[in-house]
Amino acid sequence: MTSKIPGADEFTSRPLPREELLRQISPTLPLHQIDADTAEQVDALTYEVVRHRLWAITQEMGETLRRMSGSHVVTESNDFNFSICDELGEQVQVGAYNVGLIGSMDLAIVWTLRNRSDNPGIEEGDMFLCNDPWIGGGLHQNDAAILAPIFHDGKLFGWTTAIAHQVDLGGPRPGSFSPSAQDVFGEAVPTPPIKVVRGGVLQRDVAEAWVRRSRLPHLVGLDLRAKIAANKNAAEQILRLITKYGADTVKAVMRRMMDDAERRLRAKLDNLPDGTWSAVGYQEQSQTGDRGMHAIKVTMTKEADRLVFDFRGTAEQTGIINCPYPGLRAGIVFTMLPLLAGDIPWAAGGLMRCFEIITDENTITNASFPAAVGKGPFGPAWGAGNLVAEVLAKMLDAEPDHRSDVQSICNGTTDLCVVSGVDVRGGGTKGFVSPVFDVMAGGYGAQVHHDGVDTGGRLIIPSARAPDVEMTEYLYPLVALWRREQTDSGGPGRQRGGMSGSVCYVQHPDQTGSMSLVVSGTGKVANQNVGLAGGYPGQLAARPGGAGHRRTPAGRSDGDPRRPGQARRGDRGAALRRGVHPRRRRRALSALAGRRRIRRPAAASGRQCP
Repeated sequence: MTSKIPGADEFTSRPLPREELLRQISPTLPLHQIDADTAEQVDALTYEVVRHRLWAITQEMGETLRRMSGSHVVTESNDFNFSICDELGEQVQVGAYNVGLIGSMDLAIVWTLRNRSDNPGIEEGDMFLCNDPWIGGGLHQNDAAILAPIFHDGKLFGWTTAIAHQVDLGGPRPGSFSPSAQDVFGEAVPTPPIKVVRGGVLQRDVAEAWVRRSRLPHLVGLDLRAKIAANKNAAEQILRLITKYGADTVKAVMRRMMDDAERRLRAKLDNLPDGTWSAVGYQEQSQTGDRGMHAIKVTMTKEADRLVFDFRGTAEQTGIINCPYPGLRAGIVFTMLPLLAGDIPWAAGGLMRCFEIITDENTITNASFPAAVGKGPFGPAWGAGNLVAEVLAKMLDAEPDHRSDVQSICNGTTDLCVVSGVDVRGGGTKGFVSPVFDVMAGGYGAQVHHDGVDTGGRLIIPSARAPDVEMTEYLYPLVALWRREQTDSGGPGRQRGGMSGSVCYVQHPDQTGSMSLVVSGTGKVANQNVGLAGGYPGQLAARPGGAGHRRTPAGRSDGDPRRPGQARRGDRGAALRRGVHPRRRRRALSALAGRRRIRRPAAASGRQCP
């Protein structure tokens, strides 16, 4: 375990009761607040009109960002999200993009209120830039957020947030991911909330310091301005709502949206049986050369209308497979919202009141500074989300009326592959860094009455898209040999899991010189696509090597020797099955054993009823 840095605890954020948070905010910052009676006085028609308008604003923020950004991570893969929050940061409405990215935005706002309200102050027209995973400004340093306060009549009315994955923010490796990092100082620099817009004016010194760290400053600078524009557009529309309906009415709708979401989720939980369910998963390849297994353990207790997720017993922080507390919380949120609250409007501030987290300190799911956290989102946070999905499915399966909601693990594994170099096609000398985002084409786990969706996307990104292959070939010196659904990658069961995608890229024939490849995967030894109720797991992912970094000379592919250049991608689920007939089980095992390579199913979640 890395040594503790003095003063590091000042840069952490945890949920606080509203009363305690109010005591820690500078009295010089006026807040717009309403009492409980005002929140109940909004008529049904006004409530629905304003609620749907707030939802539409988050969607329009997405269009603003996509139209301005030049990064294919944003324009092609929708790896971003937004939220509208009240004056204390509780999330009223979140976008339907990467749900994991908004799982900690409230924590970032809480930290900003506590630590920036007096100096340098929070004023009208300001915006704050943050990519510190311990504060909640993203799941790792490549996730950069803009936090924008909204003022009305001189009082802080609420906040909007915009966050997106940045292709490169510095560090020793292109893409800012280093499998050999020993701590955060071997990765991109985390930045606590810093005022990047003051009084409506972009601060050039801050913006230039921000892009200076990147190998692709033009893209990072464009994304910065796109997120600022998305927040500005949202603020203008919210202020128009206030002009039309009044500040108290709009705030009352916001408060009621969160209260209604909380009430509906608690009502659903109250109808489910009380009990305790446990699951264990493993992370591997904590650093280059590591062959150990690192456990994540969760025990979920449901009592009345509340859930408690207990992660005690999880392995100590090590290598790069760590995430801070906000990442763990995000792993719960991005699993719980689609699986347990799919029929409830996503007023996340209300939904997050319904669960509690218990965890040890200094673990891979609650890492302390200065642990390396570059792999946090698709390592321990993702793994924690898998386990939460497993215990939620077990809970739902215990109540016959909710068995139609049972779903096995979706997109159980994910890989990272970053290609970089200098694009010399046509005599050019343009540097590039390209994460392979075809991983978005993951398979969904099966449910009780139907198979999982083949290459259905990502559970945590409802509007996920695999990038256009032709656009990838246009932007980067790569040629796609195939992109297809991987046969038999879905786990067998009465209802099979959805098949995941497979893609193969090779170096463009006109590309001379070397290219850099950073790869890191998970689920290669311990399958993270486990089945439920006797179902078979999803197929293990195939990657060109484990965690590591290598350079590819011109004219040579770097990959599986049997399939040069192959990079099989896709998130996988798990299988659900009951009462499997012994003869059918023997046939399935014989079929698996007869293959030259054992292929364990991918997004599987089949269920067989008695």
